[in-house]
Amino acid sequence: MAQAKSGNTVKVHYIGRLDDGYVFDTSADRNPLKVKIGEKRMIPAFEQAIIGMEQGESKTVKIPAKEAFGQHQEELVQMVRRSVFPADLEPKVGQRLTATSVDGRSVAVTVTDISEVRVTIDANHPLAGEDLTFDIDLIEIL
Repeated sequence: MAQAKSGNTVKVHYIGRLDDGYVFDTSADRNPLKVKIGEKRMIPAFEQAIIGMEQGESKTVKIPAKEAFGQHQEELVQMVRRSVFPADLEPKVGQRLTATSVDGRSVAVTVTDISEVRVTIDANHPLAGEDLTFDIDLIEIL
């Protein structure tokens, strides 16, 4: 039977979990994920885990934080004055916003704390610092 290799396009179902069992993402309630192995649109370790699998095969792989979304970086957490927010925006803890960096790039941030005068924003990926476990089912090699 054929095994998935770099350059193949495959369809997989997956469940992504944190160490505490929390499911942060799954394809179970939608169509399988279509991945071209080696295209680097996914976490490289996730793509690597698919290599060598046969159609119909399932596996569980644990990806350490440094190979997933990296370690949490404190320098990406900043306090900004509330006055920099538009007057019609009332920030809320957990809210995802798009900010503009000093060099003009758009950066996704999460509001983590709010005070009378300041808002703390975190530009780390929400899963930074987390080890990820994926249950992967190879549905089809296209």
